[in-house]
Amino acid sequence: MKILLTGGAGFIGFHASLALLARGHSIVSVDDLNPYYDPALKRARLNELRGRNAFRFVEADISASGALDKAADGERFDVILHLAAQAGVRYALKDPAAYTRSNLVGHQNVLEFARHHQALRHLVYASSSSVYGNDTPAPFREDARADHPVSYYGATKRAGELLSYSYAELFGLKQTGLRFFTVYGPWGRPDMAYWTFTDAILKGAPVPVFGGGRLRRDFTHIDDIVSAVVAIVEKPFEGESGAPHRIYNLGNSHPEEVMGLIGIIEEAVGKKARIVDTEGPKGDVRETYADISRARRDFGFSPQISLNDGIPRFVEWFRRYHKS
Repeated sequence: MKILLTGGAGFIGFHASLALLARGHSIVSVDDLNPYYDPALKRARLNELRGRNAFRFVEADISASGALDKAADGERFDVILHLAAQAGVRYALKDPAAYTRSNLVGHQNVLEFARHHQALRHLVYASSSSVYGNDTPAPFREDARADHPVSYYGATKRAGELLSYSYAELFGLKQTGLRFFTVYGPWGRPDMAYWTFTDAILKGAPVPVFGGGRLRRDFTHIDDIVSAVVAIVEKPFEGESGAPHRIYNLGNSHPEEVMGLIGIIEEAVGKKARIVDTEGPKGDVRETYADISRARRDFGFSPQISLNDGIPRFVEWFRRYHKS
């Protein structure tokens, strides 16, 4: 298949590209390489992909009018895998406009490009567990109400889901939304807790911990996420009544306390953390916990990698990458 992949220099986009190329698919990858975190990491990911057959990278901002048409350069695609977004719950407190541009304007540009793209079979797009709020019963089900997100990031991702549903209803655009739960692993994002904790412990720096370390997150290894993404890209859902739009939770379905995460990192690094209790910023939920029964039923999603196994893999990569 020919795949247009947005956010291709990002964490999930990079790993999805590796997996899809290995399975013989052709990819045009789009990313704006923005400086939300060090673009050198994004370029390093791209360097791992460059030179591979059936891979083309285009630097472009999907929120700019006409950017996707220019990136496509006349090619026709079977699937669009839309992973580009302004990520991060806390950064939205500083620059909410970045989230509006990428997660709303950019998402709508992808939808408009898709509905006019002849022979497109399927649009798969990234959403987030942040659409759920503190009042959502755990474990979170896809049919639970998601109209009280506690972060602006979560609000933009939920709005993107509603935009997608509207395009499915109005234009018959077949879509699958993926609510990712705290994805971690090699080549990950430097703004995520597992990265910042690892970096701090290795350097002997203080580790700021919110909420006494009792916040719980459904940490999900990148390999489990990518296996699900590939399955959905290769075989979209069938038999949907009404608007052709479906949403799946993709999580480990096993939330862990942040203090438990720190303990696993300590063991993998071989050093104790200098923990400092800190008041958390607005926008953090107390717990994320995915009900994955729908994904298990429809395409056999079954996460295999525990936090105890996944964190040492990340630490090993982190040390190689930083030569530490």
